[in-house]
Amino acid sequence: MPLLKRLLAWFQPDTSRPLTQAWLAALWMGLLANWPLWKQLQALPEISGARGALFIVAFAGMVTAASGALLSLLAWPRLIQGLLVVLLLASAALAHFIGSYGIVFDPTMVVNMLQTDARETRDLLSWRLLVSLVLLGALPAWWLLRRPRAPAQAFAKRLVGNLAACGLALVAMVLLALAVFADLSSTMRNYKTIRYMVTPLNAVYSVSSVALRRQAAPSGPPAVIGADARLLPRAEGAKSPLLLFVVGETARAMNFSLNGYARPTNPELAKLPVVSLRQVASCGTATAASLPCMFSPLGRTAFGDLKGTQENLLDVLQRAGLAVLWLDNQSGCKGLCDRVPNSPTSRLPEGAAPLPPGLCSKDEMGEEECFDESLLHELDKRIAALDPERVQRGLVLVMHQMGSHGPAYFKRSPADLKPFQPECKSNALQQCERQQVVNAYDNTLVTTDRLLARSIAWLQTQQARFDTGMLYVSDHGESLGENGLYLHGMPYAMAPAEQTHVPMVLWVPEGGGVAASLKPGCLQSLRDKPASHDNLFHTVMGWVGARADVYKPEWDLLASCRS
Repeated sequence: MPLLKRLLAWFQPDTSRPLTQAWLAALWMGLLANWPLWKQLQALPEISGARGALFIVAFAGMVTAASGALLSLLAWPRLIQGLLVVLLLASAALAHFIGSYGIVFDPTMVVNMLQTDARETRDLLSWRLLVSLVLLGALPAWWLLRRPRAPAQAFAKRLVGNLAACGLALVAMVLLALAVFADLSSTMRNYKTIRYMVTPLNAVYSVSSVALRRQAAPSGPPAVIGADARLLPRAEGAKSPLLLFVVGETARAMNFSLNGYARPTNPELAKLPVVSLRQVASCGTATAASLPCMFSPLGRTAFGDLKGTQENLLDVLQRAGLAVLWLDNQSGCKGLCDRVPNSPTSRLPEGAAPLPPGLCSKDEMGEEECFDESLLHELDKRIAALDPERVQRGLVLVMHQMGSHGPAYFKRSPADLKPFQPECKSNALQQCERQQVVNAYDNTLVTTDRLLARSIAWLQTQQARFDTGMLYVSDHGESLGENGLYLHGMPYAMAPAEQTHVPMVLWVPEGGGVAASLKPGCLQSLRDKPASHDNLFHTVMGWVGARADVYKPEWDLLASCRS
């Protein structure tokens, strides 16, 4: 009879015990919340037939055992239920986003998520997300919270039980790994993104990694760079520089018709004397990673190793004596513009006319979103509000676009600028035909094209006073369903070219001081030369005639063209 009772206990566990709750949650999350992972593994060509099915079963056992081992250590009465509710809801959300968009959840994605504003978050909300949260998260959490309180147990006895469960789980995980070691090592080596699809371990690792990194970062203001920043002397009668630096969002180079794309996504720029660089690599695959790196003198590799924070291009330009203004139509400048004049498009200078009707609209939550053309509104008044002495020396104006931010691409282009139809009018991209997704995305590029053309037209009105020019570059690219991937944010080493190959466009007007300093035809020779975000800091410094000890002429794209 005692033996029979023990056997029955395996099938009727005491669900009031924290350790039992931990393992039931580990089974639920390991097997059900990882459905995108099992779907991904099943689609791999190396994993097929009976052997492939055996590997997936063994891998599922390993995931469950690893989750159970971790949760066993945390299976304490006052801790486990609250922790499991959070993990269940997080796992349900991750299952939706990984399954819908093919993204992975790594530390970079955590940083990007923390810096996402309410407007961007709303674009990700859908009924499918709600269903996933309810079925995979809320229902098991509700069941869990209805369990009776666990009977009192001595601390030592509970600790021994938790450690024993953790140890057995680790042994089971090792045995399963050894049983399918050949397939496991090959899969993890060839498909490195899989490790960031294992829910909830991906969330635990990534959030912990970001928290530890921030804790270890030195406190205090950013480190000073370019303390010797200065302006080079200009010839008598030479005009002060006015550089418009447009920071694009989510534009990928391969969809720019200037770069050979078959569709006319750059109809207005094609009529202008611009130079499009076709081989430009981004610094990251998400705004939170790329934007700070773009404005750093270090380059992608050294910036990734940077401990703490340091000043950026805007600080150095301002220290050199130039006027700097950041205009934002996105989720902020990620701290880059904190020490220079900055403004969102919605905050107009004193005496400015209101934004024209149709340029902005309110969503269902009452929040206002404006098209990027609002960045050009009342620019003269914005410049007039800056320090006139600095403006007289020169001005660098940075415009941060909303650009092609997804997944609601259809919101990023006005009704009169949607040449590619039909377009996907949903944020659930996987539910649209892929061509509709591409149509909606390409319409955003046509919108950016018009912004850049009108920006050049405005710059031409300033040529009596300034030596003008424009530099446009996107922060990262975008996946549009290739290989089942949507959006962006993949770990850089594993990211497809769609997410790292970005457009860069230069406008250097003939007759200006910059054009006169360049060898004839040299700009055109830059079209197919490899470039990256590493070049931006130094190219801007060289363009406006600023110098500092951090300036590297070999990283200045225009240096080789100067006479």
